[in-house]
Amino acid sequence: VQLQASGGGLVQVGDSLRLSCAASGRTFSGYNVGWFRQAPGKEREFVGAIGWSGRRSYYADSVKGRFTISRDGAKNTVYLQMNSLKPEDAAVYYCTADLRRYGDTQYDYWGQGTQVTVSS
Repeated sequence: VQLQASGGGLVQVGDSLRLSCAASGRTFSGYNVGWFRQAPGKEREFVGAIGWSGRRSYYADSVKGRFTISRDGAKNTVYLQMNSLKPEDAAVYYCTADLRRYGDTQYDYWGQGTQVTVSS
């Protein structure tokens, strides 16, 4: 499965932004999807994940209560809704997918990243 992340941009502190992760090549159904981010000079960080059915999700403490992951099977797309953005949320965001793995782990498929910049 090929993944395409989009929706990044420049926002101000406190703003909201929704990232999209579109799948191509095959249906997204059956795949667990994770979001990761990496800021300059920092290690890659797990953001959150959603199970293949959409019924379970898991978030890093740093984003819990502010970020929400959802999926739309009809559009073959997973979303990362980011609210109350902080300067420390600025990073390149990546979506990932795996048929078996879930949570803060290594996924088989990775998309290219989308840049999120938060201006104070």
